[in-house]
Amino acid sequence: MSADRLKSIKDAGVVAVVRAPSASAAVSTADALIAGGVRAIEITFTTPDATTAIGALAARYGDSIVLGAGTIVIPAQAEAAAAAGAAFLVSPGSSPHVAKAMTATGRVVMLGALTPTEVMTAMDMGADAIKVFPGSLGGPAYLRSLRGPFPQAPFLPTGGVNAGNLGEWFAAGAIAVGAGGELCPAAAIAAGQRDVITGNAEEFTAALARARA
Repeated sequence: MSADRLKSIKDAGVVAVVRAPSASAAVSTADALIAGGVRAIEITFTTPDATTAIGALAARYGDSIVLGAGTIVIPAQAEAAAAAGAAFLVSPGSSPHVAKAMTATGRVVMLGALTPTEVMTAMDMGADAIKVFPGSLGGPAYLRSLRGPFPQAPFLPTGGVNAGNLGEWFAAGAIAVGAGGELCPAAAIAAGQRDVITGNAEEFTAALARARA
């Protein structure tokens, strides 16, 4: 099952990382992203009542999107996200007890890593994909370097990804990319500017199409 869900993330290409001030704002932001063509949505646990937003989106969109939970830092969050309907779970790092709880759910597990040692640790803990975070520190060139010793590792860089450099990340070997502030800026979320978020999503979607052409 997790292999099918990982393929869905690859197919989606862009994972929108939604950090909102409330569950309702997270749902509204996701609606705007989906309207712009982004099909993979990650609701972070920095969002108050994150599981409420996940549950609402799961009920509204079902399998037409790939829905996940991010910023998982304690085991209970993994369990709650899975129960709410998340298909993938993302942690910014690689904590053994958190990773164990994430893998126990049977969902796609993405563990955060930056150095080669961290990549190996995440893989040993059962990660289905490696969240290279923060990607802005090394850029696409760093990801390309990681691909040398880890040619088979599924990398999903997050941080520093925008519509202008999205193609470079895929050329460097990313299976998909994560985008937060560049795709759904905090100011636009707070102001309820859905048109801005939808416009950004359309730019990312177009950039993804160019990268895959």
